Amino acid sequence: MTTPVSHPESDTLQAIVFDLDDTLYPEREFARSGFRAVSQAFVGVLGDAAAACARMNALFDSPHRNRVFNELLRERGVADSASLVATMIECYRSHVPSIALYPDADRALARLKERFALGLVSDGPRSAQRGKIAALGLRDRLDAIVLTGELGDGFGKPHPRAFEEIARRLGVEPRRCAYVADNPAKDFVAPNRLGWRSIRVLRPDGVYANAVAPPGGESSVTIVTLDDLDSVVGEASGA
Repeated sequence: MTTPVSHPESDTLQAIVFDLDDTLYPEREFARSGFRAVSQAFVGVLGDAAAACARMNALFDSPHRNRVFNELLRERGVADSASLVATMIECYRSHVPSIALYPDADRALARLKERFALGLVSDGPRSAQRGKIAALGLRDRLDAIVLTGELGDGFGKPHPRAFEEIARRLGVEPRRCAYVADNPAKDFVAPNRLGWRSIRVLRPDGVYANAVAPPGGESSVTIVTLDDLDSVVGEASGA
């Protein structure tokens, strides 16, 4: 449900910064793409690629989400798998992903580009996030990109450094920025503290659709599609 909020004219919105995974494209698409790459690259260990890929997809939607390869190898009876897991992870992160923007994200980026500076702040391993950005063609559609994985250890969300840096690169005061993201468990703590607007897009298929916000981490607005962004930011931008 869209809940527009009004702000003083002095706080006219000038920049919209997006999260990446499950905000601009479905995170499960990257996972499925990565699992296909791993199943094909390690067929000698995992056996039938289609079956291995299907099992990895099932593990991703289980309590083993963060240890898919470990659990798969355990099930296959592979001993001393630590180095093998590391190689599989590298394959997963560095593969050329087969992913596409959500249709509403594609439309929103095209519409909003004429009215706002657009940016991206995303967590995740550098190689994987850079691969996603390239596959989605985002470099030409955004004015600035900050990946927390390139800032050094300890600067992932909810640390504020990435948000301070993106505002600096965009040349916009924090109170004139908005962050659009999907995971209330970590996405909005820093923007809220910095005086940004915080907008959650609640994707029914999102990995963190059921995530709970910590104190101070609630979004000020929740929408279910980026097609609703215009009604949320239109008033704030003076449009």
